[in-house]
Amino acid sequence: MSISSLPAVSPGPKRPSLLASGFRPTFLAAGIAALLLIPLWVLIWGYGVPLPSGWPPTLWHAHEMTFGFVAAAIAGFLLTAVPSWTGQRGFSGAPLLILTVLWLAARVLIATAGAGLALAVMLTDVAFPVLLGVFIAPSLLRSGNRNTVLLLVLALFAACNATFHWALLRRDPTLAFRSILIAIDIALLLVTIIGGRIIPTFTGNALRSSGSPALIRTWPIIGPITIVSMAAVIPVDILWRDSRAAGVLAGLVAVLQAVRMLQWRSLASLRSPIVWVLHLGYVWLPVGFALKALAILEGFATSAFWLHALTVGALATMILAVMTRAALGHTGRPLVVEPAIALGYLLLLGAALGRVFGLGVLNLPYEAVILVSATCWTLAFGVFIYVYAPILWSPRVDGKPG
Repeated sequence: MSISSLPAVSPGPKRPSLLASGFRPTFLAAGIAALLLIPLWVLIWGYGVPLPSGWPPTLWHAHEMTFGFVAAAIAGFLLTAVPSWTGQRGFSGAPLLILTVLWLAARVLIATAGAGLALAVMLTDVAFPVLLGVFIAPSLLRSGNRNTVLLLVLALFAACNATFHWALLRRDPTLAFRSILIAIDIALLLVTIIGGRIIPTFTGNALRSSGSPALIRTWPIIGPITIVSMAAVIPVDILWRDSRAAGVLAGLVAVLQAVRMLQWRSLASLRSPIVWVLHLGYVWLPVGFALKALAILEGFATSAFWLHALTVGALATMILAVMTRAALGHTGRPLVVEPAIALGYLLLLGAALGRVFGLGVLNLPYEAVILVSATCWTLAFGVFIYVYAPILWSPRVDGKPG
């Protein structure tokens, strides 16, 4: 019998590439959420399309952008970063499938389930960040990694979600909104911590690879002070929201964030979209907190949309920046984005600028502000899905696992 006539040996079942690494299903979920939630919000806000669940539309919008879109992106980052930080095995397979299905089930229930299923909706929704913490905790705790503190941050994020649902049950929209505001503060704290690590590092790498003489020199004291000031925003917004103390603290945070950015040679990064988009996202932190300070302390009408500067500007841009970079690096591709993605970055910038300054500075009708901002946002994430969905569900190009 010749070798060619021997029966082929089956390699066994292969795990779908979408479940091969933590960032794959979660980044795809975040992108799809961003692509669908804003157009749906326009239909609800502008055309009166009702939500079957009966949730107040504004609270539904704020909740889903925070605990749907942002939460999925945070999950993707942590599921990818924790194995790198700890040297432990990455997350894949059935656990990822369970986590993704849980996230999707929460989105569907929140949109469709009536008041009679409020408890089931809450348990399903809050279970997502809790299960994420259960997945990453053993690796962090075993290794004694310095990032173990992020477990506390994640627990606070989950507590904010639980508080939101409890507030809805009590028909307390003020508490519901405040819980979302605190969750946004927590997400911004993560941006401050993680951004302060990756932006100067990635910028320095890009400058060295291009032969630029510019160097990144950081002042050691600025980073910790900025992080502490950002952490202080959380209790101040819980206890004294919109008070003079909150306004003064916001002004201090704006100054510290701006000084921190001055160290990072932002202008020297303009040749590389995958680098300058990180600076573009981070710069909204000093801008947003400066607007918050002006709104609280001086009542400036043009500062009224400071929260969108921090959400559409800082959070969404940093999420898009990290997702586009991490998906390339962790699938074995060169760290160079396509021109369409660079356009997507600019579209998201247009969404932020329009939402924050369209009414007070450009004097556009409010309806036009919403439509222009929503269109730019949707196109930006539409480009992301078009370019990155095949990357996220396809195997690594270098043949390595993950």
